[in-house]
Amino acid sequence: MYKAASAAMAFAAALAVAGCGGGGGGSSTPTSPSSGGSGGSGGTGGGIQTTVTISISGSSGKTAFNPNPADVASGQLVVFKNNDVVTHHIILDDGTLQTADIPPGGTSAAVAMGTSGAKTYHCTIHPVMVGGFNGNQGVDPPDCSQQYCGG
Repeated sequence: MYKAASAAMAFAAALAVAGCGGGGGGSSTPTSPSSGGSGGSGGTGGGIQTTVTISISGSSGKTAFNPNPADVASGQLVVFKNNDVVTHHIILDDGTLQTADIPPGGTSAAVAMGTSGAKTYHCTIHPVMVGGFNGNQGVDPPDCSQQYCGG
């Protein structure tokens, strides 16, 4: 529990420095993940060795993120890679973690997941873009009329 709280506090401190919020402007600089790889957990000898990379597309609903759902172990690093042409800003639906704005072509800072539960997330700029972890894909909004709505 202490490790998860420490990771959440470190992430919150990083957000305070980097800034957050919706809207364009491109004020945040994307950073590269501190470890390579994508998808799954792995490694030997007591530590999670890989980073899960979730791609953001110009799609809507549950198809906006790939993989969706992503399998992520507690403490494993997650990055969001923006393959779209507009800025995105991802937040867990329970409010525990969020990225800074991710410009087109950018990658979020690596975020350590505090739990391996079935969490959901969405884009704060485009709330109809939904995703999840560990079996939960997120819930499509009921009455969508924005650009990123499912069809």
